[in-house]
Amino acid sequence: MSDTLLLILDLAGIAVFASTGALVGVRKELDVFGVAVLALITGLGGGVVRDVLIGAVPPAALDDWRYLVVPFVTSIVVFMFHPTFGRLEREIMLLDALGLALFCVTGAVAAEEAGLNVLAASALGMLTGIGGGMMRDVASGRVPVVFRGELYATPAFAGALVASVVHHQDWSQWWYVLAGGICLVWRVLALQRGWSAPLPPGTAHA
Repeated sequence: MSDTLLLILDLAGIAVFASTGALVGVRKELDVFGVAVLALITGLGGGVVRDVLIGAVPPAALDDWRYLVVPFVTSIVVFMFHPTFGRLEREIMLLDALGLALFCVTGAVAAEEAGLNVLAASALGMLTGIGGGMMRDVASGRVPVVFRGELYATPAFAGALVASVVHHQDWSQWWYVLAGGICLVWRVLALQRGWSAPLPPGTAHA
């Protein structure tokens, strides 16, 4: 995957995730600083953890000014126009699914290029996708989405696994679209149909 395409996908995913973090901050009635912090955590958290684990230090989020500007600008836009964003709940969830798909692919590719094997790269791709959201939920006092039974981490791992195989086999870049598409479609269907991860026998989702 070319560096330019990887950067574009990374920044797009950051903007999408940052918007969900900022919206949570607005709903928690945080001030503009709190909203911006949640946006930065959500947009950059997963990528920072990935970079630290693969030894890419300082992380891209701290080494390239664009990685900080994108979530900050996104947070200000959401803060200023939050009533509009609040009415777009369904669209925000779809954007979150798109961000998950983008991040699981870019995260897996970055891990592969660092020399990790396919399975390890897939795990880091998943972590890139879900890490920021987990940090957002913990920071805002919510139970993370991945622990609430929703199918979130599983689609991310599936997309990351396909992306890792594609990169390992040096197939055409178009195969990355399939990788992201698997994650996106799975997540969207789970939202629309209410699919959830299995619970221990004898328990039920609230």
